Amino acid sequence: MSHFNTFLAQLGNHSDPATGAISPPIHLSSTFAHPGLGQSTGYDYSRTCNPTRDILEEGLATLEGGSAAVATSSGMSAIQLVFQLFDVGSHFLVSRDLYGGSFRYFNELEAKGIASFSYFATEEEFTQQLNQQTTAVFVESPTNPLMQEIDLVSLSEQAKALGARVIVDNTFLTPLRQRPLELGADIVVHSGTKYLTGHNDILAGVVVTSDSQIGEKLKWLANTTGPTLSAFDCWLFIRSLKTLPLRLDKQEKNAKAIVSALKTFSQVKEVLYPGKGAMISVRLHDAEQVPSILAGVKLFTFAESLGGVESLITYPTSQTHADVPKDLRESYGLTPDLVRLSVGIEDENDLIADLKAVLD
Repeated sequence: MSHFNTFLAQLGNHSDPATGAISPPIHLSSTFAHPGLGQSTGYDYSRTCNPTRDILEEGLATLEGGSAAVATSSGMSAIQLVFQLFDVGSHFLVSRDLYGGSFRYFNELEAKGIASFSYFATEEEFTQQLNQQTTAVFVESPTNPLMQEIDLVSLSEQAKALGARVIVDNTFLTPLRQRPLELGADIVVHSGTKYLTGHNDILAGVVVTSDSQIGEKLKWLANTTGPTLSAFDCWLFIRSLKTLPLRLDKQEKNAKAIVSALKTFSQVKEVLYPGKGAMISVRLHDAEQVPSILAGVKLFTFAESLGGVESLITYPTSQTHADVPKDLRESYGLTPDLVRLSVGIEDENDLIADLKAVLD
């Protein structure tokens, strides 16, 4: 699909030929009538399949270049669904810097003896640790919150040479800036709560694969365990995707302007930005200034999450990564002097002025 703006703007349009409705209907029914014994319209029960969710999942699969997608009730339910694909005793190689909720879940799996995990901070460490006992690799690129990127093509080639699956969390960049399946990954996950829906009003998760067997298994697991996204939230998701290219273009434009300004502010020691997308992390000269900065911003809201049209400022140490032990997180660079910015669609000059007032 070469023109995502067109594809997304038209997503779900004219899906109801009986009425000619432009916007797709919301099929709120939990159950569907059978035409007769042993017969089905293709829809029996909404946990299994729902017409509104079908539109969304087909759109998400196309957007990521996959063959199958599952929309779930949250980003973490999407990750949990993926890990149900693997046998007990599986070993996973994971990027060291990652969302604290993922780390918390992986720790729980390990504590219960369900799976084991090893972590790598660099591509050299990845190559050293990858072996035939590695069941799958789980990476964020860029990582949260240190914005480290990894060569997904090289990582995927190395993993597949040893029979390991590759799972990529693509939340930060979205398929508009990075399509991991085309770079060799087997599975992509998203917190759909973030950029894909983009208004801080929907909880959702996404899993996409280009492997038909994995796709069938994911659908079976989703039906069996029920991490279902409701029909209304699916409709809101579809509506939100229609403006994703416009939102992300503006957010990225704002972010690049803010990065340039941040480098001139007296309290800023280092700016971490991967060159694309709209997530920025900032190291300060004095961590003791964090409370006053969080209290002083007017347009940036001190809150968790990211990717919405409203700009947010987050303190990973006490928020998103609080469950990562202090010594561990500081050992790989997640130190108390770091704040994270999710840049919205406000006027870039207003956002820069808001940051300048507390950082310069």
